[in-house]
Amino acid sequence: MQAAATKLRIDKYLWAIRIFKTRALASKACDDGKVRCNGDAIKASKQVSVGDEYTIKTSDKKWVIEVLQLIEQRVQYAEAIKQYTDKSPIIDTLTNTTASIAFAFNTGKRQSKQARPTKKQRRNLDGFMDS
Repeated sequence: MQAAATKLRIDKYLWAIRIFKTRALASKACDDGKVRCNGDAIKASKQVSVGDEYTIKTSDKKWVIEVLQLIEQRVQYAEAIKQYTDKSPIIDTLTNTTASIAFAFNTGKRQSKQARPTKKQRRNLDGFMDS
């Protein structure tokens, strides 16, 4: 196990606990005001301390985390989730999922992982539409 860090930037911490895929994305989120500490937008250079609570908005989810331990290096997901407590509201996650499904349904676009119709299926559709 690694020794705990004494000084650590928030962008590096968010990258290490796998909230963001790259440190550059974590830094950009801080610059865009998507990372907040006690309701105030923070810079990527802010020092993280144990016990701090952060609100992070990503494209997938709104995170609310409390820092339990500091780590400098990116580790496996199983180890990373031990470094913080996830206090994210569950209801928000469920509404976000249903909203994205409803959006795809209403626009008439194909959902992900659905292929285009084959030639045979297209002929059947054309025959169905003509009759």
